[in-house]
Amino acid sequence: MRILIATDAWHPQVNGVVRSLETMAQAARGLGAEIDFLTPQDFSSFPMPTYREISLALATPGAVARRLERGYDHVHIATEGPVGLATRACCLRQGRRFTTSYHTRFPEYIHARTRFPTSLTYALLRRFHNSGAGTMVSTQSLAQELAARGFHRLLRWSRGVDHELFHPKAAIALDLPRPIFLCAGRLAVEKNLEAFLSLDLPGTKLVAGDGPARGALEAAFPQAHFVGLKTSAELATLYASADVFVFPSRTDTFGMVLLEAMACGLPVAAFPVAGPLDVVGGSGAGVLSEDLRAACLAAAAIPRSAPRAHALTFSWEASARQFLGNVALAHNVGETEAAPAANKSASAKQHELFVQGEMIKP
Repeated sequence: MRILIATDAWHPQVNGVVRSLETMAQAARGLGAEIDFLTPQDFSSFPMPTYREISLALATPGAVARRLERGYDHVHIATEGPVGLATRACCLRQGRRFTTSYHTRFPEYIHARTRFPTSLTYALLRRFHNSGAGTMVSTQSLAQELAARGFHRLLRWSRGVDHELFHPKAAIALDLPRPIFLCAGRLAVEKNLEAFLSLDLPGTKLVAGDGPARGALEAAFPQAHFVGLKTSAELATLYASADVFVFPSRTDTFGMVLLEAMACGLPVAAFPVAGPLDVVGGSGAGVLSEDLRAACLAAAAIPRSAPRAHALTFSWEASARQFLGNVALAHNVGETEAAPAANKSASAKQHELFVQGEMIKP
C-alpha cells in the first residue's frame, strides 16, 4: 500500500507530531507499507510571524493533485494548516477517500494567545475533520471529548517509543543539586510552564527545549537551568540522569515526552488531565495530582523500574499496525456505507464500532 501523509508540521520543527509521524512511517515501512510525506518543503513557504520555526506553505489543491498523480492508495492529512487544507480540498474535488488525525488542541492554543472563542475554532475543526473517512486520535479520553463536540468516525491511534534509544543506560552524573526536576518540550504559553517553574521545590529545575516563551521564562525564573533544544540522544541522557519528569501542560493530546521519560526510567509528575491520565494513568509510573508540588515530591520516591516497565508496553510497531488498520477500516466502512439499503443494518453497526474505537485496539 502506498500512502501519502500531508503535514504542516515538519522540519525544522522539533515536536511530538514530527517525531511521531517520522517514526511511525519507518515502522510501517517494515510492515510493507510505502509512506511518503507532503510537507511545507514541497512548496514555497514563509516563516509564521512570532514563531519562525513553523513554515506556512503556499500550498494549492492543484499542486497537491499533481503530486497525487504519482499514484497513492490512500491519503492521510495530519494537520489542519495550509498543506492540510489544500490536500483536503483536492481530495474532496476528486472524490478521494482520506483520513485525518487530531494532534493539537488548536482551540485552546489560539484562545491562550488571542482569547478567540474556542467554540468557533472547534466548529471549523469539526468541519475539516468530519469531511474525511475517519479521524485518528491518540487516546480514548480525547475520542470521547471530541465525540461530545460533534466529531464523527473517531479512531484510536496510539504512539510508541524507541526502547533502545530512550533507556536508563543513557544516564550520566549531572553536576547539579539533587533532586533534579526535568521539564522538556516546546517553550510556549500553552505548555503552562509557569506552573512548574513557580513551585517551591528542593534541588534543581531543569528545562530542555526552545520556543517563543523562552526569553520571558528565563527572565522570570532565573533560578531554573534552561539548556535549550536537544537532540533525541541528548534528551535520553537528560531523562535518564534526572530524578522526576514534570509535565505541567493541561492541553496536550498525548505527550510523547511522557513515554520517552518513562522509557529512561524517569517517574512522572503531572496534572490529572487528558494525556497524562491516558499515558500514565494508574500504572504506578508517576503521580498525577492537582497539587503539582506534592506530585513532584511523591514521584521522586518511585523506583525507576516502574516507569521503564510501563513504557515497554508501547511500541512503534504496534502504533504502525494500528495506523494501517485504521486506514483499512476507513476504506471498508466507506464501501459498506455506500452499499444498497439491504446492507444498512450491518453498516450502522460497523459505523458504531468505528466511532467507539472498538474495531482497532492499541
